[in-house]
Amino acid sequence: QVQLVESGGGLVQPGGSLRLACATSGSIFNFSAMGWYRQGPREERELVASISSGGFIYYSDSVKGRFAISRDNAKNLVYLQMNSLKPEDTGLYLCNNPVAPSMWGQGTQVTVSS
Repeated sequence: QVQLVESGGGLVQPGGSLRLACATSGSIFNFSAMGWYRQGPREERELVASISSGGFIYYSDSVKGRFAISRDNAKNLVYLQMNSLKPEDTGLYLCNNPVAPSMWGQGTQVTVSS
């Protein structure tokens, strides 16, 4: 069973930046797509960014131009660089494989507020 551990969240003012990291276990990481999700107060989850094993990248319209996803296959890590943060970016951020999801981790909370 793949384990997912997210980190890097926090409280930031509008316009600020954060870098999230997702650590994964499991030898199939190199062959798996990975994505970052944002969970709102009603526990709805939105896929905001994903990266395939071959490097194909997707961004939702809400974050395009502000967020950047990347992966380090040698370290089994996925990153989400978040710039120009807005209050509507507030939420619990989780990572997972969008094609074949594993058990969800605890996530990391991002709060954008002045």
